[in-house]
Amino acid sequence: MADSIHVEIVSKERLVFEERNASQVQIPAAEGEMGILPNHAPTLTTLGFGELVVRKGNAEERFVIYGGVVDVRPGKVVVLAELAESSFDIDLEAIESARASAQQNMSKGLPPEQNREATLALRRAELALRVTQKVRQRGSILRIIDQEEE
Repeated sequence: MADSIHVEIVSKERLVFEERNASQVQIPAAEGEMGILPNHAPTLTTLGFGELVVRKGNAEERFVIYGGVVDVRPGKVVVLAELAESSFDIDLEAIESARASAQQNMSKGLPPEQNREATLALRRAELALRVTQKVRQRGSILRIIDQEEE
């Protein structure tokens, strides 16, 4: 496809997502949201905690990203995330449980190191919950699926 972007989202464990013909990518850069279109200038930047959106026409995939780096080239975007998960794969019950556990741990007056871990867990849970709720509120989202995979 002319004027498209090859997108790869990779975590420490695996290739999370790949789309060879995306039309736009929105990333949660550490400095703020960054939109990427085909032929974007080369950029290397760090990622914050946030929502990454890959669009292909009217379809989109949304991911919860927890830090990392992104390498943007004119025809390719490689996201190397500390942690990444698709909004379609998020388990709401597990997120609510993690959130409650983190809040409980924070209220116990833990030592600073454990309190940082609880705070980080709470941030992750709240971000995943926010992204999942946003996807569900928008109703029927068209998901990117390559024809070869069907």
